[in-house]
Amino acid sequence: MPTLLLGKSAVRSLLSMAEVIAAVEDAFADWAQGKASMPPKSYLVVEKGDFRAMPAVLPGVAGVKWVNVHLENPARGLPTIMAVWIHSDPDTGYPLAIMDATEITAYRTGATAAIASKYLARREAHTLGIVGAGRQAYTQVLAHAELFDLRRINVSDRSEAAVEKLIESLAEYSPQRSSLEEAAASDIVCTLTPSRVPIVRKEWVAPGTHINAVGADAAGKEELEPSILKGAIVVVDDLRQAAAAGEVNVPIARGLFAIDEVYATLGEIVAGHKQGRTDGEVITVFDSTGVAIEDAAVARLVYGKAQRAGTYPSLDLVDG
Repeated sequence: MPTLLLGKSAVRSLLSMAEVIAAVEDAFADWAQGKASMPPKSYLVVEKGDFRAMPAVLPGVAGVKWVNVHLENPARGLPTIMAVWIHSDPDTGYPLAIMDATEITAYRTGATAAIASKYLARREAHTLGIVGAGRQAYTQVLAHAELFDLRRINVSDRSEAAVEKLIESLAEYSPQRSSLEEAAASDIVCTLTPSRVPIVRKEWVAPGTHINAVGADAAGKEELEPSILKGAIVVVDDLRQAAAAGEVNVPIARGLFAIDEVYATLGEIVAGHKQGRTDGEVITVFDSTGVAIEDAAVARLVYGKAQRAGTYPSLDLVDG
């Protein structure tokens, strides 16, 4: 049995945001219903960055993502985040595919935030605030545009070049350069920075806003003033990861927020175990740390499409 080899361009050609959203939403429901398993991600810190090992099992697939975060990479002409996914048959352990997971990571992160917005944002939400115009900003726009009638997209970043690049690349969605305050005042706000100090103030956030806090994915990172969390309905992707490395990690460490103040996991809401938004005035926050079931779901989708196409290279990785 050959092992499919799927590079970045191949994976990108097989990705559809609408399909990714559906696959990831199903994965969260499966996880909440005990049909999937996933240990916490494991961190390996090196001088210039870190690596994360992220294994997961979903019905029909087991796999692991090996992903790095190196903030100095753009100066070297490399992406800040790169990833590889090993896709295995859970019944035999056979490696069905080895694929680039950089695009999978970007797509599934955008999809997950949009799914959280689906359940936690107001139905009449029409403005999207993007705080941080890096690679993740693109898939946040693509994913939210699938689920919402976006009439204005406010983009804020310290880098004018990054904002201009995003505006040019996503011209069909008409994103607009805005101040940080304007972006934070949107109906749905996505924070996508590596900040280690709060950059979004509570006074800027209007009642009824939904915030996807995506940037904090390691201990010591935070993007929101802790007072935002105290008055909000907080939902996380995974309690263990959020407490250790998500938006809530610093407030918890400083005694400003407690893990038992988290309302629910996204899986509990998707599966119907808990309700999403019921109050039009409350602020909601989704703490997105990134979980491996998202990657497994999208990799399963990509592998299935590649296998059916029958045109991608393979390798006899395991001798008979």
